[in-house]
Amino acid sequence: MRVSRLELADFRNISAASFTPGQALTVICGKNGQGKTNLLEAVWLLTGGKSFRGAKDADLIRRGAETALIQADTEGGGITREIQLRVGLPGSARPGRTARLDGADQGRASALAGLFTAVVFEPGHLSLVKGSPEGRRRFVDGALCQLYPGYLAEYRKYLHLMSQKNALLKHYNRTPGAAEMLDIYDEQMAAAGEIITRRRAEYIDALRPLAVQNYADISQGAEKLQLDYLPSFGDQGLLAALRAGRKEDLRCGFCTVGPHREDFAITLNGQPARTDASQGQQRSAVLSLKLAEAARAEQVTGEHPVMLLDDVLSELDEGRQAYLLTRMEGRQTFVSSCDAAAFQKTNGAVFHMEQGRLTPL
Repeated sequence: MRVSRLELADFRNISAASFTPGQALTVICGKNGQGKTNLLEAVWLLTGGKSFRGAKDADLIRRGAETALIQADTEGGGITREIQLRVGLPGSARPGRTARLDGADQGRASALAGLFTAVVFEPGHLSLVKGSPEGRRRFVDGALCQLYPGYLAEYRKYLHLMSQKNALLKHYNRTPGAAEMLDIYDEQMAAAGEIITRRRAEYIDALRPLAVQNYADISQGAEKLQLDYLPSFGDQGLLAALRAGRKEDLRCGFCTVGPHREDFAITLNGQPARTDASQGQQRSAVLSLKLAEAARAEQVTGEHPVMLLDDVLSELDEGRQAYLLTRMEGRQTFVSSCDAAAFQKTNGAVFHMEQGRLTPL
């Protein structure tokens, strides 16, 4: 998977930019706050996903403008596709993120899921190990949405049902027939939720050997990484678990059982990485996971995803830097960095970003 052309207009602090990335390595260098991460974020949005920085759509539009535009030519499977992503302010003619593919309107940007794949690795991803279960669920769900477009529909269906059930739980005593309505919600949530849990567990099963080998390579076999998915129900199924949890649901006023409460465990030498691993070990675990994510995408799609490395090399020691860059050989990778010196001897395309303006070096 590659990006052969990228054009931006009124995106973040970038009023206009047009450039041709390198076939393999593209380095965006410059001081902090100049727009390096913005450019990587624009590439990521081509996947149809939301900002990896957690930004709202309106935050993506340059101040004073009503619309941001991202246009790109992408190559994958021997086919070149033109993707156009438009972001409009609330109240505008087309608010939010909408997309066109090869000139044809696709509606919401999420329709692009599965057409272009990318993996992003940024400093905040250390929370994958030491953060809350929500971040780990988001990691798995984001990967699955790219690989299996139908997963997004099931996930949204489950969240919609859960929202309706939560509203009913809050007003249970004032709603006639509430018990019967909860029975219906539980049945529908169980059907959608079991699909979500199965997909997640299968993904972790596929990711495990890849991540374990990556960590063994990084640590030179000194430590062992392990991943285990932690479902919210057992062999009895989700419906039985939902029914068993009804008393607690009524007490809390929200749904306490289901995929929205699940997690996966990351351990090093049998101990929880979240509490027992050093920061260097946690960083190595995240690096192992992200490289495994890319490798799994290649197994499923036949194309290695574009890699987006947002100012992470400065946080890695020389050995881990060398390992990461070696793994990126022959695959298109975008790297942001405050210092271009480390890349001067590479064959990559090096650009300088200053106040949203991009110039080649």
